[in-house]
Amino acid sequence: MNKKRVIVALSGGVDSATAAYLLKEQGYEVIGINMKLSDAESKTHRSCCSLEHNIDAQRFCEKLGVPFYVLNLKDTFKQEVIDYFVESYLNARTPNPCVMCNDKLKFSTLLDYAKKLDAYYVATGHYIKKKYENSRYTLYKAKDLDKDQTYFLFGLTQSKLEHILFPLGDYTKDEIRNIAQKIDTKIAQKPESQEICFIPDNNYSGFINKVVQILPKAGNILTTDGKILGKHEGIHNYTIGQRKGLGVASNEPLYVTSINKEKNEVVVGKKEDVLRDSFTAFNCNWINDIPLNFNAKVRIRYRHTEDDAEIKLSEDKKKAFVTFVHPQPSITPGQVAVVYNDNQMLGGGFIE
Repeated sequence: MNKKRVIVALSGGVDSATAAYLLKEQGYEVIGINMKLSDAESKTHRSCCSLEHNIDAQRFCEKLGVPFYVLNLKDTFKQEVIDYFVESYLNARTPNPCVMCNDKLKFSTLLDYAKKLDAYYVATGHYIKKKYENSRYTLYKAKDLDKDQTYFLFGLTQSKLEHILFPLGDYTKDEIRNIAQKIDTKIAQKPESQEICFIPDNNYSGFINKVVQILPKAGNILTTDGKILGKHEGIHNYTIGQRKGLGVASNEPLYVTSINKEKNEVVVGKKEDVLRDSFTAFNCNWINDIPLNFNAKVRIRYRHTEDDAEIKLSEDKKKAFVTFVHPQPSITPGQVAVVYNDNQMLGGGFIE
């Protein structure tokens, strides 16, 4: 494969566009790829899969003088991301579709496609630092800690990292916008994309109600001591730690503390009732060699500040038993737990 050829996943946004520009400036032969993932688009939100973003990505490649292709991955995206998202909620779990999209599409399907184009690398607009230390690849938080995206990439392996470039790791978001401003004013001024790309109105339960033929049945909403407060309209409408939209009256704020699929029950309690100090993670992946027992910091949500924990692994290192020094709020089944040693991301797994 050609070590100077790189395909860049272009969403039409400022980060991926600037990544392509920086790589071209570094002497790489850049090929722009826009992944068509879904047809989601609304009047008020524009997803990264929208026609507008596709056109912007194509126009940007014309400015750079690099080839541009659209790769239709709608079927793969539905199977690997949308179906996983829906099934998780139906099974009382809270999914992270961005993690799955990175793992199954950007750094699997796209890597395979790069080989067909004789490209050695795939590059994205993720804010993350990749280094090569002691004969192994390591991943570190980005210079811009507020934009750091190591959390979403715990599933990467050494063999994949050999073929991945992250051009934005040493820049802040403001620096990236300033660079983009000199190239393409429209892209440089685009707002952040916050919503899930296939649910542009951010209504998760509404989306599930549309795509699932047989929805979970109504059931009881209980307090932690077993008192029935009311009825829920299906467990897929709830997640651990949820406070708003519970559909029950109370003199004090209530939070979802657990969801029992077998009994079709949603349990609610006080704020302190959502605190936990331990959990198990499964399907773990480790970027680097680690011992079976060690101490590190663990993050249980993207915007959660990681905290000190003791970690004990199974013999095959696929399961992790995590005990926090301080109890944490809303440790949620289906979400991702990622382990850090200072700014180095070691790996992680799915909360069980």
